[in-house]
Amino acid sequence: MTHVDHSFIPKYKPHLVMDSKKNKKNELIMVLNETMREGSSSSPPWQVLDLVADHLDPEALATASCVCKSWSVSMSSDHLWHPICSATYPSLSNLRRAAAAAVPYRKLYSLGRAAEKRRLQKPPKPRLSMADFAFAVDIQNSRGSVATVLKPGAQLKLDKNGVFRFDIDVEGGDHLAAFDELDSLRITWNVVLQGFDGVFTVMDCKGKGSFILGLEGWFSKELPAAGCCSSGAASGLVADLRLGLRESAAGKVVAEKMSVGLLSIVSWRYVCVDDALRYLQHFLLPCNY
Repeated sequence: MTHVDHSFIPKYKPHLVMDSKKNKKNELIMVLNETMREGSSSSPPWQVLDLVADHLDPEALATASCVCKSWSVSMSSDHLWHPICSATYPSLSNLRRAAAAAVPYRKLYSLGRAAEKRRLQKPPKPRLSMADFAFAVDIQNSRGSVATVLKPGAQLKLDKNGVFRFDIDVEGGDHLAAFDELDSLRITWNVVLQGFDGVFTVMDCKGKGSFILGLEGWFSKELPAAGCCSSGAASGLVADLRLGLRESAAGKVVAEKMSVGLLSIVSWRYVCVDDALRYLQHFLLPCNY
């Protein structure tokens, strides 16, 4: 067993041993500050550093390891970081044993802490705004165009719950082209960047079934993953478009209004506006890579 010269401790701080762990930390940090103070030529022996380190939390240990090379060696030892890493990130400690890898526990703790911060980090604000694009919805049947709706994003009324879902009136009234069978319809929903600098086709599909007045004709399409390295994978989002139907004065079925939005496959709820904008900007704005 190594003999520790305890008589050295009072020379730095005679009251390091306290009942409160918080007070211990404060006093020990004062020791570190005194040692780092300009003009201080002495440094405590490694035995004292070892005693001090047992009372420090991860942040204080990391700070102390930056004092000098000898402090870095003392404050980075596995016997100090093993219990900390095992208590905070037990899976990483188990991984070291399973992989038989000589990875320092301090590094494992650092990796776990960095991963935790990334997971909890809020996503950046979208670079795209509602004023930067317009919705263009085209409805066709076997005989030709039924309706083409162009709605600037700045004119869309935001949902009170802050989700990416919008109601759009189909102008034209009884002068709109009529249709009978839902399977004769083709719905195309494009998001057009301001100045026609970019276009993303959110939906291009055909309807099936028959119309029932007073109800909605529903169209949906699963969206591709965002980014240039998606390899055709799914995004977990679904484009949703619904047509509000009514009977015209001539007794024909016409689309009076529509609603569009983006749904999450996980919750089957509409995503928030910022999440939808972050998704759309991958297809409408230049890639940063």
